Amino acid sequence: MNQSVAPHLLFGLNPMWASLAVLAVTYAFIIAGPFNHAIVALVAAVVIVIIGLLDQGEAIRGVDWNTIGLLAGMMILVSISRRSGLFQYLAIMSAQRVRANPAGILLMLQLATAVLSAVLNNVSTVLLMVPVTLVIAEELELPPFPFLFAEVFAANVGGTATLIGDPPNILIGTQAGLDFNAFLANVAPAALLVMAVQATLVHLIWRRSLQASAERRVLVMGMNAPGMVTDWVLLRRSVAVLAAVLAAFVFSGPLHLEPATIAVAGAAVLMLLDNLQQRGSRQADHVHATFAEIEWATIFFFIGLFVAVHAVEASGFLTLVGGKLVALTGGNLVVAATIILWISAILSAVIDNIPFVATMIPLIKGMAPAFGGPNAIEPLWWSLSLGACLGGNGTLTGASANLAVAGIAGRNGIRFGFMRYLIYGAPLTLVSIAICQIYVWLRYF
Repeated sequence: MNQSVAPHLLFGLNPMWASLAVLAVTYAFIIAGPFNHAIVALVAAVVIVIIGLLDQGEAIRGVDWNTIGLLAGMMILVSISRRSGLFQYLAIMSAQRVRANPAGILLMLQLATAVLSAVLNNVSTVLLMVPVTLVIAEELELPPFPFLFAEVFAANVGGTATLIGDPPNILIGTQAGLDFNAFLANVAPAALLVMAVQATLVHLIWRRSLQASAERRVLVMGMNAPGMVTDWVLLRRSVAVLAAVLAAFVFSGPLHLEPATIAVAGAAVLMLLDNLQQRGSRQADHVHATFAEIEWATIFFFIGLFVAVHAVEASGFLTLVGGKLVALTGGNLVVAATIILWISAILSAVIDNIPFVATMIPLIKGMAPAFGGPNAIEPLWWSLSLGACLGGNGTLTGASANLAVAGIAGRNGIRFGFMRYLIYGAPLTLVSIAICQIYVWLRYF
């Protein structure tokens, strides 16, 4: 343990047990929910420094700034692109492509949500898609719950497919050194399989209740999709910059660029293009409005959480647990991958998957020497990604996208409670994880 770790720990506390106690209390407050997650995580980080588990310099070094930069950059890109009306346009166009057939709309909205979640992030995607979905359901006089439920699942499945689609993947990619292409090659195929099966099951469950009259379908076909676009110039600029950012992610290896650099560069370029016609105080107001839409609570939640997990890692606890886990698996990588996949899925359905993944990453890193080095444990990273991202579909509180949809539904008088969601969500999630289990076995072993 270096001098910056537990340099003057108060009351003669044991660093390992003290750091575990802080993390356990942090998790308890996150699960119980009396305070915002960002407040809880920041208080935990401050306590860690004050009681002497880490000094300030070591606490700051424990923050993964690559993750922070990637999140902030993508949030800015989404914030500016959203103002153009691009995403609402895509939703209406999807419905009209299938001539307002309810079953077709259900499928198209799922596909649109999954694709957008893969290239943006799942929370932003559902916030954009759900209001338009409610309009379509109202026009067709259809129950909105099946559409909203399907979009939650699609958002989390789509987010699983790429480095930037879901915060757990951002954490895994930046801290394990896995790039955009690695996720496309290893996780996206599993996500595609799961999406195909889930879309089929969702259709079978609700096909009888989704019937619309011919008159109602005519109303949807008459909706003005281009009218959803409020700024065509901004739309074209947004699409161009987003395409360039995605291309840079794909070629990040040859370009020698980190994900945060790419995301922040894209955000800076789009902000520049968005403010070409603005001058003086109007430009300042425009910039402030863009920064105001960044989810700062999420950013600071990550910062505080990184510090809390780093304190546990620095205490030596995760290395100890990693050794025990290796012993439990008998040094068998197949068993280790299976355990990580299912534990990740189960726990991510119960608690927020972000703190869980943040804790698991250093634990898996500590297992690398026993299995032959960092390259040998790649299947463990993919098991963690699949389990954590898809496991969030299991309950209403398992992922941020679920809660975002529930909040919008509640404000619109739609019953979207915990038990109603659980009845459908838990069985479909088990099917998803079973598919991933077969995929991991066949692909890597």
